[in-house]
Amino acid sequence: MQRLIAFVKEKKKWLKRGAACAVPLVLLVLTLSQTAFAQITYVITDGDQVTVHTTSASDPARVLHEAGFRLDADDTYTTQAGTEGTEITVRRGQIITIDNCGVRLQASSYGEPLEELLARLEVPAGDGYQVSQPLDTQTYDGMQVSVKWVVEEEQTYTGEVPFETVYCDAPTMALGEEKVVTEGKAGEALYTDRVTYVNGEESRRENLKTEVTAEPVDRVVLRGTGEDLDGDKNRPIIGNGLIVLPTGEVLTYTHADQYWATAYTSWVADCTGTTATGTQARVGAIAVDPTVIPYGTRMFIVTNDGEYVYGVATAEDCGGGIKGNHVDLFFNTVEECYQFGVRDCIIYFLGDADWQGDTDWQE
Repeated sequence: MQRLIAFVKEKKKWLKRGAACAVPLVLLVLTLSQTAFAQITYVITDGDQVTVHTTSASDPARVLHEAGFRLDADDTYTTQAGTEGTEITVRRGQIITIDNCGVRLQASSYGEPLEELLARLEVPAGDGYQVSQPLDTQTYDGMQVSVKWVVEEEQTYTGEVPFETVYCDAPTMALGEEKVVTEGKAGEALYTDRVTYVNGEESRRENLKTEVTAEPVDRVVLRGTGEDLDGDKNRPIIGNGLIVLPTGEVLTYTHADQYWATAYTSWVADCTGTTATGTQARVGAIAVDPTVIPYGTRMFIVTNDGEYVYGVATAEDCGGGIKGNHVDLFFNTVEECYQFGVRDCIIYFLGDADWQGDTDWQE
């Protein structure tokens, strides 16, 4: 009986001890359970999309998976503590295509400024380089960028000045017949150009200055019209700014005007044989009104009716009665003066004078 009582007492003692140990164990399990199932709030940003996701997961990759975000091989993310929870920012990989001075390459980016991307790739973009987009542009997927090496320089060189072909209608030649009276000859000039090279190849050339050192000689061709096949073939052919003499010599004129002409000679009273400009009076040295035709002007004179060709003349003399559109033509004899009389003439002005006489009159 005493043994039975002792056994019961001992059993109660162990039960009390077991109960005492069970309480901390239950508390531990409850604590672990609360920790395992604690909810964490995540704020996920993917471009313009912002998602709030609450989960007990602590691995960002698992959180993104739970929230339905899929990451490709070039995608990544960053995490940081935020005011509303843990912030996860998804960074989508961008494929950028760059033409680097003719060499094509592709790079990955995550929305950085273009300037940073080019610097990271060691692609030059400073002076001497032309970038197709502003350097502060944020990169985006599919972006295409061209970087070109641009160089400008001035070049001075000697080159040809091409000649032109000029036609002069010839009434005394058959229709369609052509005759070359002057072969063309290229001139020469000193050219200064601004040249732009892109990626080592010339892309633009701009002429800054041309200094002609040798004038070109036009190719002059007589072209028959057949209008006067029986006409005098020893007369000059005039037209299109050209005067083709029977000798084959070609003169050029700038303009033409109508004057009336008289005749004079030095074999009369009061003629000294010296012109107003100090040159010898002679055929071709004519008197003019110098306020109308300046001294030294070279001309080619033909009567209006075409019957008389005085030819090349230079304004070297004057006279009290020579005013306005009136010229006085010099002849060697009085008889020639009477034969010429007074006639209307067409004067073709040959341009600047090649003056060889006394220049005192110019002062």
